[in-house]
Amino acid sequence: MAKKVLMCGNEALAEAAIIAGCRFYAGYPITPQNEIPAYMSKRMLEAGGVFLQSESELAAINMVFGSSLTGARAMTSSSSPGISLKQEGISYLAACELPAVIVNIMRGGPGLGNIAPSQSDYFQAVKGGGHGDYHQIVIAPASVQEMADLTMLSFDLADKYRMPVMILGDGILGQMMEPVEFSLQPSAFSLQPKDWILDGCKGRKPRVIKSLILNETELENFNLKLQKRYREIKDKEQRCEVLYGEDSEIMLVAYGTTSRVARSVVEKLRKIGKKIGIIRPITLWPFPERTFKKLEKSVKSFLVVEMSCGQMIEDVKLAIDCAKPVHFYGRTGGKIPDEDEIIKELDAISGFSDRRSDRG
Repeated sequence: MAKKVLMCGNEALAEAAIIAGCRFYAGYPITPQNEIPAYMSKRMLEAGGVFLQSESELAAINMVFGSSLTGARAMTSSSSPGISLKQEGISYLAACELPAVIVNIMRGGPGLGNIAPSQSDYFQAVKGGGHGDYHQIVIAPASVQEMADLTMLSFDLADKYRMPVMILGDGILGQMMEPVEFSLQPSAFSLQPKDWILDGCKGRKPRVIKSLILNETELENFNLKLQKRYREIKDKEQRCEVLYGEDSEIMLVAYGTTSRVARSVVEKLRKIGKKIGIIRPITLWPFPERTFKKLEKSVKSFLVVEMSCGQMIEDVKLAIDCAKPVHFYGRTGGKIPDEDEIIKELDAISGFSDRRSDRG
């Protein structure tokens, strides 16, 4: 049985990446994710990989691009403003069908904002922050253990679908310390050969990987191929956690750090007989629409709780076709909703349909 160790979320993520077979890391310092490059600077060399502190975020994402071309499992990490600078490179990764893992430990914004935790990069992550009709898989851990487990999953999904995968954390998850247990073996999937990499064409036909397709028909056909893959991912890779979904009248919806507060609220109210539950999306793209569809039949109302001005609420409404009231409560600027605030909001909407939606 693997031994549990006490680690912060950023370091647990970095160690899990190495166990998953990551052998190339490039990044640039920015708080609150600096523990990741600091950890990688030591452990990557011990694992026989390559660590590079790049001269900029733009350089880092393009280094990951080049490494992925050769078949290496590659990762970069940053925080909100730095992720914005990587968007062009992420679009190129998607266009060239290259697997990579990008970590965003979110901080307050817009602009430079502050170094406090936030969830205001949701739109950027799930709607495609760069140019073109592309998607990336977006995964949201809610504990230090999940920072490790879902990192290993992210590398497998990136290779399976040949596309970028983003891990969307925040300053709390990155800095907090909890016991974590690591799998001692990478997945079998990580050992599978890649028949598309550029590793020299001696003895085989040349391979070409590019995103420049000037012929309109060819580019349209390529986009349609990508969309077919995205539909497959939406069908197969939806993930979420549901607590008390069988009898709840109101469902809280939250991910990441906020879901931990929301879960505590649910447990507290359940003890006094309130029919409250929680759905925690683990994949933000693809969004767990099927689960929302099932809950829509019995739940009377949803309350979305975020560390933002309200971004995930749109996907909740789309998932249930606006069939039930969807309310919102959020804090921004690095503020974290507390239990009393959420309970107060639940009291305010307890009349369900006779209250107006989208409360801010």
